[in-house]
Amino acid sequence: MLADARILFAVFMGPVFALLLLAIPALAQPMPENASAKSYGSGWDCDIGYRLNGDNCAAVVAPENAYETNRTYGLGWECHHGFRKLDQAACVAVVVPDGGFLDPSGGGWHCLRGFRITDDTCQEVVLPENAYLTDASYGSAWECDRGFERVDELCKAIVVPINGFLNGSGYGQPWTCERGYFEQEGLCTIVVVPEFAYFHDATYGVGWKCQRGYEANAKGCDVIDIPANAHLDRSGNRWECNRNFQKSRGQCVLDN
Repeated sequence: MLADARILFAVFMGPVFALLLLAIPALAQPMPENASAKSYGSGWDCDIGYRLNGDNCAAVVAPENAYETNRTYGLGWECHHGFRKLDQAACVAVVVPDGGFLDPSGGGWHCLRGFRITDDTCQEVVLPENAYLTDASYGSAWECDRGFERVDELCKAIVVPINGFLNGSGYGQPWTCERGYFEQEGLCTIVVVPEFAYFHDATYGVGWKCQRGYEANAKGCDVIDIPANAHLDRSGNRWECNRNFQKSRGQCVLDN
């Protein structure tokens, strides 16, 4: 019986002794100066204006050109406006190059309008004739005026053919032919509508389409010869066989 009691005591009290052993260092470690007990749980935190240094709470020492933040997190200090952190240990002045201005945050800088960042400087944008400045943060800092296109670093006048107009497109061909004309070898050629056709305003093709019942050939429109048991299709410019018939050698034969 005595042996059984000892075994039961070891089983139930062993974990308790283990927890006590783990807690001894914490209980033995006193709260240092300039610290306060945590608002929840056990332990302590350094007071505002102090940071943990080993087992002690050391006063935050703000470097030159910095101020204490009175926060319990971070370094405990921030650089003054116009200064930036260096290696989390010092505050150095932000050097603003010519053609630049101090960022509103006070920790950096941007280039003025008409200047572009190049390495750590602001280089003045060389604006060619017939161009204007843009506010794009990337790519070119200028664009050509309407009626001009970029060729290398210059703005050259766009040559618009007779019966054409500028289309304002930012890519591709900058001009379009007027209604009734189509582009052909860099010119605007008048659309000649053949007999039995009508003008078709499209960005491609010859500029006309055959009327219903006619089909296009090399020069104009021919009447469609519809075989027996056939009819015009939806386009009106071709024919197809009636139901239960199939096309064979230009005719519609019964589909057996």
